[in-house]
Amino acid sequence: MPKPEITSGAPCWADLMTSDVEKAKAFYGELFGWTYEVGDQEKYGGYVTAWKDGEQVAGLMSKMPEQATMPDVWTVYLSTDDIAATAQKIEAAGGQVYVPPMEVPEQGHMAMYGDAGGAAFGVWQSTGHTGFGKVMEPGSPVWFENFTRAYEPTVKFYQDALGWETDVMSDTPEFRYTTLGAGMEAKAGIMDAANELPEGVPSNWHIYWGVADADAAIEAAAKLGGQVIRSAEDTPFGRMATLADPLGAVFLINQDLGQGGEQAAE
Repeated sequence: MPKPEITSGAPCWADLMTSDVEKAKAFYGELFGWTYEVGDQEKYGGYVTAWKDGEQVAGLMSKMPEQATMPDVWTVYLSTDDIAATAQKIEAAGGQVYVPPMEVPEQGHMAMYGDAGGAAFGVWQSTGHTGFGKVMEPGSPVWFENFTRAYEPTVKFYQDALGWETDVMSDTPEFRYTTLGAGMEAKAGIMDAANELPEGVPSNWHIYWGVADADAAIEAAAKLGGQVIRSAEDTPFGRMATLADPLGAVFLINQDLGQGGEQAAE
């Protein structure tokens, strides 16, 4: 499969902030078949890049001491061609600044924000690190979704701040959903989750990771110390489940039912 085309404003990378990098590496390595490359400690703080079939698919990094009380969490990064201009647009649209634009030597520029609904996300401008090398396959990301408590303001935020051209996929009282792009060309989604998110859980971005067999992946995750948050169910978009790794970071899995599920998760 050709390398994914990452357009401006679309998800381009994901990484895990974890309290135990080695434990996380072991879990995801077994579950998804990832291998790892550890970056220079002085230059990149020992940032770990996860690879699948020779292509980079995710990053892992240790929490800083001041982040010790924060939950382990996956972060979605959105691509930009001009991080300074995007930063101005985000602030003008009412975004919260968590980490202002900063340079990652020889790789790019990053920043961290909160959107209109309070969901945290990153922004990335590449000067070397080009993002995902593989998508839409087992062991790689297949979808990105913003579960928000403030649906309409959040949709407008991404339109104004990141230049999203959106499509309304559903607009019923039971299910309101907007996508970046339309149909098979869609890159991410925003879901009205005001009645879905448990009390105390803020708006947040979710990452769906591809698996060949969702039920086998759930069984494997449980044996590796993970938790099943929501059991597997068939949907028009595949067989899905919500899991947490042994350190509590939440993620989703998706089995393309067109694959037939003959193989175990890799």
